[in-house]
Amino acid sequence: MVSDPHAFRVVYRDEFLAVIDKGWDLVVHPAPSHEGETLVEMLGEELAGGDDPERPGIVHRLDRGTSGLMVVAREEQTHADLQQLIRDREVSRIYTALADGRFRSRTGTIDAPIGRASRRRHRMAVNGASSREAVTHFEVVEALRRESLLEVRLETGRTHQIRVHLEAIGHPVVGDETYGGPARYGLTRQFLHSSRLEFTHPRTGEQLEFTAPLPEDLAQALEAARDAGSV
Repeated sequence: MVSDPHAFRVVYRDEFLAVIDKGWDLVVHPAPSHEGETLVEMLGEELAGGDDPERPGIVHRLDRGTSGLMVVAREEQTHADLQQLIRDREVSRIYTALADGRFRSRTGTIDAPIGRASRRRHRMAVNGASSREAVTHFEVVEALRRESLLEVRLETGRTHQIRVHLEAIGHPVVGDETYGGPARYGLTRQFLHSSRLEFTHPRTGEQLEFTAPLPEDLAQALEAARDAGSV
């Protein structure tokens, strides 16, 4: 478990790929708006593959403010293979989220295209500019007095997808200031954690499964939400 928001730990590593548990305040790759060291820079020569020299080895990303598991490539062919697995929707990416409010149904699917918001360019929006298909599946695993603890599975991987989709159905992620999530339980970021990752190793054929427990800030917030009154 990573308790330092700026840190990461290596969950798995072989000659082809690595699985990382990322701290929530660690940015994945360099960007003009970010000052400070990134995951790509920290990993250095561990990463390989891809045409963008500032994003070597990266096949999917986690937002700043989102913690947990992600897979990175350590050589060129594996990078291409992992990208294909994600395009073919053969990488299972499961997130834990605390959403505001109570859901009417225990499970559901949000199928709504996502693009750039027209007036606030740092946000994404359903049916925004240059929208692309986006599909999110959710299951309520625990109903609380004011919130719902969700297991969320991505079918596609658009920027801010879970956050945008949950806001669109009136249940924003707790702590997510950008998308209207309420500020509760001392959280300084969105309650969103990449908790499980499953895929077939593209070079060895081995079935790989990884889990990452909630980091300390989210675990404490969840206990506070439970103490506020479960049903």
